[in-house]
Amino acid sequence: MITYPNCKINLGLHVVGKRPDGYHDLETIFLPVLDLCDELEIVENDTLQMVQEGIVLDNAPEDNLCTRAWRLLHDEYDIPPVSIRLNKNIPFGAGLGGGSSDAAFTLKMLNEMFSLGLSDSQLEQRAARLGADCAFFIRNTPAYATGIGDQIQPLPEFSILNSQFSIQVEIPEGEHVSTKEAYSGLKRDLFGATRPDLRKAVKQSIGEWRHLIVNDFETSVFPTHPAISALKEDMYRRGALYASMTGSGAAVFGIFDK
Repeated sequence: MITYPNCKINLGLHVVGKRPDGYHDLETIFLPVLDLCDELEIVENDTLQMVQEGIVLDNAPEDNLCTRAWRLLHDEYDIPPVSIRLNKNIPFGAGLGGGSSDAAFTLKMLNEMFSLGLSDSQLEQRAARLGADCAFFIRNTPAYATGIGDQIQPLPEFSILNSQFSIQVEIPEGEHVSTKEAYSGLKRDLFGATRPDLRKAVKQSIGEWRHLIVNDFETSVFPTHPAISALKEDMYRRGALYASMTGSGAAVFGIFDK
């Protein structure tokens, strides 16, 4: 079985506050971007095998989220070993959720291959154990997310964005932003600050989003990564209706008329 796990972008990203467990509460809208995908193939095998191709990853195959997804279901349902081949096209550490997408698609594929009968809600519960935004990729439709990104409210009406507009995703050459770096630069006065309601803001015309929808991480990332800020401004010079960094960076997206 072969599927094509896609990436996501964030329409707005508010860091609401820090939790007692050390994580941060967030508010964002996830939007799947179908044009940038990995290739994931899973077949039954005598032993568990993980083959990584394409972009070189910085983790061992046994630590890949796809392998962890198989282990999660194996421990619960004793599913057989498989061979997993991942051809990586989505850059990692860019705020695009590629690893989370791979993990979620692995769960969905294994659920189908071995007829486990898990519903989307049940798969979301298991995906959330693998990563904060993994649950989003189970249904893989636009969604309003809160908590650590694991509390999902579908917004299917925004699926038309992918068909009506061109979404371009780029990363400045050589730029990489670690999640730790992005969080460490946040100013605490952001926590609890009053911001426009994202669910209302996205209902305005895209031309208004520039004044309503913000990614809080831009305030911590742009001062030390001016190339990312410059790319955002270049998107606007090229005619983007809206441009923003996604996640904690380093990727930037622009939404253009087709």
